[in-house]
Amino acid sequence: MSADTADKSAGPVADAPVHPRGPIVLGTVGSVVLLLASFASAAGSVRYPFLGGSLDWLNYGHGHMLAELVTYLGYGLLVWAWIRLGRLVLADRVRTRSVLVAAACWTVPMLFAPALFTRDVFSYLAQGAVALAGHDPFAVSPTVLGHGSELLDNVHPFWQGTPAPYGPLFILLAKGTVWLVGSHVYAGILVTRLLEVAGLALLVWALPGLVRHLGGKLPVAAWLLLAGPLMVVHLVGGPHNDLLMIGFLAAGTLLVLDRRHVLGIAVVTLGVAVKASAGIALPFLVWVWAARLESTRWRNFVRATACSLAVFVAVFAVVSLATWVDLGWLTQVNASSRLVNWLSPPTALGELVHGLVGIFVDVSRDPFVTVTRLLGLAALVVLVVRQWWLARDGGVDAVRRAAVALLLVAVLSATLLPWYLTWALALGAAVPWRPRWLAVAAGVSVFMVAPYSAAGEQLLYEWPLMAAAVALSAWAGYSLVRPPVRA
Repeated sequence: MSADTADKSAGPVADAPVHPRGPIVLGTVGSVVLLLASFASAAGSVRYPFLGGSLDWLNYGHGHMLAELVTYLGYGLLVWAWIRLGRLVLADRVRTRSVLVAAACWTVPMLFAPALFTRDVFSYLAQGAVALAGHDPFAVSPTVLGHGSELLDNVHPFWQGTPAPYGPLFILLAKGTVWLVGSHVYAGILVTRLLEVAGLALLVWALPGLVRHLGGKLPVAAWLLLAGPLMVVHLVGGPHNDLLMIGFLAAGTLLVLDRRHVLGIAVVTLGVAVKASAGIALPFLVWVWAARLESTRWRNFVRATACSLAVFVAVFAVVSLATWVDLGWLTQVNASSRLVNWLSPPTALGELVHGLVGIFVDVSRDPFVTVTRLLGLAALVVLVVRQWWLARDGGVDAVRRAAVALLLVAVLSATLLPWYLTWALALGAAVPWRPRWLAVAAGVSVFMVAPYSAAGEQLLYEWPLMAAAVALSAWAGYSLVRPPVRA
């Protein structure tokens, strides 16, 4: 048999792995463009804009509009690079290391940006200042700082009268940040972002182990979770404390899967001490622990629950004592429900019904939204409890169902903010993904920059812009599953 014949009989040979230099460079250029434009377009200091002198014209009028257009240009380049990289990942032509290099190159410029597509970081700093001044941040709003305060003036007016809805660990970090930087807004953004990037480090550490347990592919998981716009632009560029929370969540879950149950529950508890949403996973992790005990199902469940509660209470008590706060933050965890927009499906349903009724009768929107939100809450409780019950055999199935529960909580709650979708991705990125579902996830991720302007103002009712964003996001998802481009 000739060599040519042997080659043909062997069938097609898979393409060799490549280093995706093109997508990496393209995304890095996009990230740098986004960074530079953000100093004029993003949420900066109200009183002292970041750009002055000969560049002051970019802060106002047509100059500001130009900066916003350049911001979206940078975002578009970043997204196109991410989709190109994803096509190579789906074709098994890119190794995990290359995906991590891309994620790092795209993320590093964001470390130096002002607050992108949100003003939440200013609320963090103001709440830290409230705690530093000796007030209870869970009972006292940032208005106690007094108008004229640099930190208060930068908080979005909608949130200036709202006490902190975050856990004691995050308040401790915010308090320390304000102690370090004072009222220097840009320094406060940078320090807050660096603290929260610890969550990104935890995700990088935990993801290989989660993939090993949950059966996914590491390059796919890294591409979806670490290199995507939800991470690079929202969680890091924001910055949002959800990044620190999901880092603790992923690391703690891996520890539980690795049979280090006490330490794992303790680490997830630290996530709850940042933001309460991480607590959704704890009842599922109890099933994982219980399934490994040697007795009847319910005795194992009781023992695992008692041990988990003991760990949770001990860790939370230590954090609360260190912060010197009580449990008043629990009354504020639903503070985001004050926002009313159609990004939340239950709220959107209420607005739709109100719009149809409003054709015939002039009535308030509030009763309709209240009813559909209550229906959404009822559906949420039923669905999450069902997922928890189906997870009773423990193992990796319980973790998969925890990811589903986190997604349900994000989607069916009264308010859905773009970065809430990362709660489920922290665990769900590690499961096997079909290309079709990856295309949906990519399209949704790309769209999620559209709801807010670069300065953090809502755009959801700018219908021409929303239509364009939906079309471009659908195109991005479709492009992902096309044949791979050249590196």
